[in-house]
Amino acid sequence: MDDPERWLLTAEERGNPATSLPAYTEGNLAAPLVHGATYFDRLVECVQALDEGDHLFFTDWRGDPDEQLRPGGPTVAQLFTEAVRRGVCVRGLVWRSHMDRLSFSKEENRALDTEIEHGGGEVVLDQRVRRGGSHHQKFVVLRHDQDPTRDVAFVGGIDLCHSRRDDATHAGDPQRQPMAAAYGPRPPWHDVQLMIRGPAVGVLDTVFRERWEDPTSPDVDHPIAWVHDKLRHARLEADPLPPQLPPPPPCGPHLVQNLRTYPAIRPPYDFAPGGERSIARGYSKAIERARRLVYLEDQYMWSADVARLFARALTDNPRLHLVVVVPRVPDQDGAVAKRSQYVGRWEALEACRRAGRDRVHVFDVENHQGTPVYVHAKVCVVDDVWASVGSDNFNRRSWTHDSELSSAVLDTARDPRGPRDPAGTGDGARVFARDLRLELAREHLDRAPDGSEDADLIDPDAFVAALEASAAALDAWHAGGRRGPRPPGRLRPHRTERLSLPARLWATPFYRLVDDPDGRPWRMRVQHRF
Repeated sequence: MDDPERWLLTAEERGNPATSLPAYTEGNLAAPLVHGATYFDRLVECVQALDEGDHLFFTDWRGDPDEQLRPGGPTVAQLFTEAVRRGVCVRGLVWRSHMDRLSFSKEENRALDTEIEHGGGEVVLDQRVRRGGSHHQKFVVLRHDQDPTRDVAFVGGIDLCHSRRDDATHAGDPQRQPMAAAYGPRPPWHDVQLMIRGPAVGVLDTVFRERWEDPTSPDVDHPIAWVHDKLRHARLEADPLPPQLPPPPPCGPHLVQNLRTYPAIRPPYDFAPGGERSIARGYSKAIERARRLVYLEDQYMWSADVARLFARALTDNPRLHLVVVVPRVPDQDGAVAKRSQYVGRWEALEACRRAGRDRVHVFDVENHQGTPVYVHAKVCVVDDVWASVGSDNFNRRSWTHDSELSSAVLDTARDPRGPRDPAGTGDGARVFARDLRLELAREHLDRAPDGSEDADLIDPDAFVAALEASAAALDAWHAGGRRGPRPPGRLRPHRTERLSLPARLWATPFYRLVDDPDGRPWRMRVQHRF
């Protein structure tokens, strides 16, 4: 690509001069790993290849030490502690979390910390966040001190915890996480992680080191947590990391830009004293270039601030389609959990529909038994050119308030399948972005995994028509009492629930203050800037 900065942020546009991260790196090889089972299997393979002197760095929002990464094991704790015994330097940053009774994972994260520490690794329970915030980054970096060509990193939305080890059948993980009753005893789970090789692995190493080496106490401004950690002999100070290894050599055709969110907090992060909102800025730059198709998979999609970006693109580009795949219902039952989420999703999707009308297509997913699939993926593909996979959702919390990490990929290889330049901008469709969209579509439509049935999925208009037809056929089959063979496909039209006025009166402030808070400095909030 002659000018990648038409799509990718420049170093100045990142808006964080304190970081040492480059704007982006060239010569990478990125591969999407669709489903937790696929990711976990590859993670086991790569961790078991580490030996003495190698590095294993990881971050997580939730971690369950007993989660089996393959049927019968190893568990997360076993995999990492066995690496320690081989002489691997194992270091982890795990969010401290809120209480389990609030549907969070305080005890699970502490258990992961304890098991890995007892096994000889080091894990810091990190609470350097805003009030009500979290560390939501989920990535693993594996470095080989003797052979950097084997270095690899995994980044995306998949936690090392229960409910994530599902596959394309969507029968669910046998080790379930408590969820809403609609998802059944083994909740089906759809997710995506990115496997990266090349110089971007060194950048992700730096992302970890910036957080690890930040001098602020991980219990900052939390005296009760500090006392609790002292009594439990938890790690309160991070030991120095070994010297950083040289970046891996180029090995592929992909430009990778590592985008982040860090809030503005006190005391400030050394590496982001004013916070960082490069995820919001990176998405904004890419969406502003959209002309024909934006494809999203997202857990939430419920922020009016984010919806304005898509609404503006739909208004400015009359041929642009927006496809959104979301969960059918929230992950937790209960009036508070559900209704506040419904407020945000109604506002966001209605803003998009007012702008794009019949060019906005929203679906949810079910398995072949009719059980809803919980969509946890955070994927965006723009005009088959720019693609991202990350931990961030399309809401204000992820773009301003919690720590997040996303990797945007720009392929230098043009895709030979027509239409070769669907947007008509001269950028041309790219292999990685188009392949990612098609891989996800094949599963949702029950098409051949080898791509032999892709003919009507490549052109944006035909792609949207295929999605709508499949979802309508499945919906009609359900409405008709499920008589006859089940139509192929797993998509259903998503129906957004609009709350009554009394419900909105209490749910709206709860949504804005608790579910989707704003981590920007006040001036940026007033100016509607990221």
